[in-house]
Amino acid sequence: VRFANGKLRRPDSLSFTVYRNRDTAHPRKRHRRILVSETERLCYVGHNFGSEVMKCSSLCRYFVGVLDKNSGQMEVYNAEIFNMQPLLSGGRCWETQLLSCFVLLIPVLFPWHGARTVPSLVHAERGAQRAQGGGCFNVCFCLVQMDLCIEAFGTSKQKRALSSRRMNAVGNDIVNTAVTKAAGNVIDAKGVTALMQDMAQDDVQNISTFLPPCHEDADRPEHVYKFEDILSPAEYEALCVPGAALANITAEEMAKRAEERSHCSFVLEELKFLPTDERSRDHKARCLWFLDTLIRFSHLKLIKKKHPMGPECPHIISRKLMKNFTSLTYNDGSVQNLISASMKAKIAAYVIALALHINNFQTNLTVLQNDMKLPESRILDIAKALRLRVSKAKGMPGLENDQNHKLGTLSLPLPMQKAPEGQRKRKKMN
Repeated sequence: VRFANGKLRRPDSLSFTVYRNRDTAHPRKRHRRILVSETERLCYVGHNFGSEVMKCSSLCRYFVGVLDKNSGQMEVYNAEIFNMQPLLSGGRCWETQLLSCFVLLIPVLFPWHGARTVPSLVHAERGAQRAQGGGCFNVCFCLVQMDLCIEAFGTSKQKRALSSRRMNAVGNDIVNTAVTKAAGNVIDAKGVTALMQDMAQDDVQNISTFLPPCHEDADRPEHVYKFEDILSPAEYEALCVPGAALANITAEEMAKRAEERSHCSFVLEELKFLPTDERSRDHKARCLWFLDTLIRFSHLKLIKKKHPMGPECPHIISRKLMKNFTSLTYNDGSVQNLISASMKAKIAAYVIALALHINNFQTNLTVLQNDMKLPESRILDIAKALRLRVSKAKGMPGLENDQNHKLGTLSLPLPMQKAPEGQRKRKKMN
């Protein structure tokens, strides 16, 4: 669980109750859960459905590991994250839905009954079924009964929680008035434009975790995304051998590799224009080899081998790929490395940044998009997040001439960064 209004000082003082939907046959409703938590001061409610649920990626899965200290083995269970909101109103509008559609899974307030439902909840549910018009009254009456039972038979911890809850009871109208007044004061003090910029900046910070470090105060384009942030000196040194193989490639070998498609289109095209200067030729060959490795690595999904890119890949490069561009997942009883959609976007960002260094800070985004098998909208979003200026360009030799190619340019001053637009609504399938 995650509490919306802060962190807990004493997690051991919590009591939780979980409710599930009664309609177990419905494909969506059967997975709905409501989690109720009670502390000494407030009650919290969280659920995994509705508009207030956390916007987590549907590709993410959460697990809880329980370690047996005696045997040293860990058991892993599926888990969900609930965003717990404080319950401030006295009416508790959620009980009507909870009692009519949900059943209790874990009895907390009355553990001595040994039943799967609390007696007062069952009483309120039956009362609500008798008279639909008086359902809210029955719920409120049920809550009064429950509080009376806690006063008479509850533990000292439950009595303290009840007393604190009554002391902290706040009416809806008071809360709404206070929130409206506070929001008005913030808007008057800071202004709507400044608040919108702060919100956009928060979204930008979330995006930046998947981008190379950006130095906005740079005075030259090559200092915006520093080469050392993409390849460290030790990693660059490790590319000496594979880079030399590319630097000394002959025309016959290049034609053979193009026929076998052993390299991506971007690398094959750039190999035709290697510099004659030995030092520059070696530098570009190392960069092209690493870029080609990144693109081929992005085509993988689940990493099962220790060295997924083959024995010719240096160990330090292989370790960099596994550490920086994969996420851990639990599958078939073991922890494995997965290249998720977010990791693929991160690889694309580093590929674009490296291609900018190779091509004097201007690169063909469409060629990279085709090599990485990404949608055009995805590669353009990443390019804009990297603060590139996107323009139309003619197709490169060997590609379709009727295809509108996009060119990404890194120039100073950097354009203002904007948060990505909301996802387009998907069409409903009949």
